[in-house]
Amino acid sequence: MSVLSEIILDGQERALSEGVRRHLPYERVSRKAFVCIGVRRCGKSTLLDQIMAELIAEGIPRQNMLYVNFFDDRLDLQRHGQIGEVIETYFSLFPEKRGREKVYCFLDEIQMADGWEPFVERLLRAENCEVFLTGSSSRMLSKEIATQMRGRALTWELFPFNFQEFLDRRNVPHDRVSSRVRSHLQQCFREFWECGGFPEVADMTARLRVMTHQEYFKTIVHRDVVERNDAAHPQAVLDLALRLINQVGSMYSVNALTGYLKSLGHKTTKTFVGECVEWLADAYALFPVKLFHPSLSVQNANTRKIYCVDHAMVRSVSTGILINAGHLLENLVFTHLRSITNRIHYYRTASGREVDFIWQRDGQDWQLLQVCETLAQPDTRKREIAALQEAMQEHQIGNAMIVTRDDDETVETAAGTIRVVPAWQYLLEP
Repeated sequence: MSVLSEIILDGQERALSEGVRRHLPYERVSRKAFVCIGVRRCGKSTLLDQIMAELIAEGIPRQNMLYVNFFDDRLDLQRHGQIGEVIETYFSLFPEKRGREKVYCFLDEIQMADGWEPFVERLLRAENCEVFLTGSSSRMLSKEIATQMRGRALTWELFPFNFQEFLDRRNVPHDRVSSRVRSHLQQCFREFWECGGFPEVADMTARLRVMTHQEYFKTIVHRDVVERNDAAHPQAVLDLALRLINQVGSMYSVNALTGYLKSLGHKTTKTFVGECVEWLADAYALFPVKLFHPSLSVQNANTRKIYCVDHAMVRSVSTGILINAGHLLENLVFTHLRSITNRIHYYRTASGREVDFIWQRDGQDWQLLQVCETLAQPDTRKREIAALQEAMQEHQIGNAMIVTRDDDETVETAAGTIRVVPAWQYLLEP
């Protein structure tokens, strides 16, 4: 029996992970591939297992399910030009199913395989298959792939646990926030603040959590950035990634990053640095945020802000010198927003005041949101409210929000109403 045959049979016999039911509003659509993308270790494989469990509950036999994880080092040939052997080997094991029964193909981390797009398109077109894919590359959202797949795929983004999913893992109800459960939810938020959203670290000790976050970050950089893009200077990529995670919630420029790498002795260029930032974003590790402006050239000419996929990973990986609690809270709010939409910018008013986020849900108006650890200091309160008020006037937006750690009030201004909301409450709002 071939190694590939063993992998396929092992995939049918392995125990399925139950995990926490994710708040991902996905749908299965006939004759279209289900594509789930997100950062490494965020729960994509568990989501596939949950879908497989749903199929089993519907009466689909396990033999009709093909599961292959392309991170398996035994699949080197299949990753490099021979991906078609996967389905042929499956049908050699179960020849009676070809053309007679529907086969459910679960292909984990498919981006590791060369030529996967035409292979999947052929499965959907020529075979009686329903296809489920995962990947850790935002390139799977690109127009080029959509063209190659000929419209045969629907893509869903998955992120580490949000606060509601974290509560689900703890079996803490959160549909109604009564005074009785309020203190419990606040305590759970403090736990979420410390451990973040990666499923595996939720119940770890602080020491193991830090070690695991650091290992995640190194693996993402080396496997999903350096190896995937054949980067010529691996240490420069790692140094750049560490520099960026130390600047979470702050501005960066390619020129400044290039100068920093050169100060470390790296012979690098602005082009290489720009590519590295794009690679890190492609791996769902770090996210650049542009200035809100109607002109793309103005957006590209201005400095950008940087955020990490998980606020607790920032705490574990960064030196802490440039990071404070306000930056971490801003990062937490960003990841919450990014799980809703990719239409997120920062805003600068005509007088130069800055608003952390201007963002938009599909089909809805733009919203303004400021993040501040506390409004207790009069100067801070004045600055944050003035920036929002000016932005509200410039865009004729009648409502805005400030997310803090604990403050809870409503501020009426000449431009409209500003809600001040504690983070735990904000993260539970629909």
